[in-house]
Amino acid sequence: MAVLAVGYSGPPAWQWSDLVTSWQPEPAVLALSVLLGAVYGLGLLRLRRTQQRWPLGRTAAWYSGLLLWIWVTCSGIGVYERILFTDRASQVILLLMVVPLLLAMGAPVSLAADASSERGRARVLRALSSRPSKVLMFPAVSTAVLMVPPWLLFFTPWYEHTMTSSGWNIGLHLILVVLGLAYFWPRLQVDPVGHEYPALVGVFITMAEVIFDAGLGLLLVYGHGTVAQHYYESLGRPWGASVRQDQVWGGSALWVLGDMAGLPFLAALVRRMMVRGRAETAAVDAAIDAQIAEQRAARSVGGSDGGDPEMMRPWWLDDPNLARRYGAADQ
Repeated sequence: MAVLAVGYSGPPAWQWSDLVTSWQPEPAVLALSVLLGAVYGLGLLRLRRTQQRWPLGRTAAWYSGLLLWIWVTCSGIGVYERILFTDRASQVILLLMVVPLLLAMGAPVSLAADASSERGRARVLRALSSRPSKVLMFPAVSTAVLMVPPWLLFFTPWYEHTMTSSGWNIGLHLILVVLGLAYFWPRLQVDPVGHEYPALVGVFITMAEVIFDAGLGLLLVYGHGTVAQHYYESLGRPWGASVRQDQVWGGSALWVLGDMAGLPFLAALVRRMMVRGRAETAAVDAAIDAQIAEQRAARSVGGSDGGDPEMMRPWWLDDPNLARRYGAADQ
């Protein structure tokens, strides 16, 4: 063990306090976060000048996502990302599922459209209705974008490249967030999309994603192979768990964090379904009120309490979605 200690040149033994006390700069993430935060802020200023209101929750979600992105790559998680498998696995889930979820809830595309001129808004909407956009936002495609990358990362040379190359490592910090956004944007539908899909589709997809996360975690925990075993052994780390035990902990963290990360998304989908349901109910109530008002007006003009029988016909019997339920199809 003494020989290993002499050859080891990494950070000291990991402690929970490192999550807030250990830091390292990640220039690409820092620069991009500052840029995105500034652009978002300019959009807010433009809206304020035109007296348009913007939900505070969206602003909080956007900047929370940027701060989390910085913390995941620059705090103790980033310091030990190439030393401990557990740190890397936790980082992957946070970058792929939590950071993009918060950024998507910030509705940056809606902000850009609202803060732009009519021509700029038309360009944004035209881009969203293009064929490439519709293909990327198709449920099967966007779901594969989220589910497949972790499997490729842990079971291809991609993983070891990110451990030995700074360029590959920085690319991982960026590409995971982009892939996560490609998934959450069309699923949440907070921002405009090329084609809207029922929120229930997102619920089923989330269930499938939970199963995939569980399968990946189980394989890492109970599989016989050790990911990047030669690399981790070459570090000569004299502290902490063994290479195999570290992977067991990392697989468990990936499994648990992946399932937990899906809970806020499910909550957002359920809230969207409830809001849309209330809107549809209000529209139905308004249609009923309008129908009643028309019937009363017809009786008043005709001077008869009977009125036109056709005007007394309930409106829902002519609705194609409700006709069969209320027996209109049999009439």
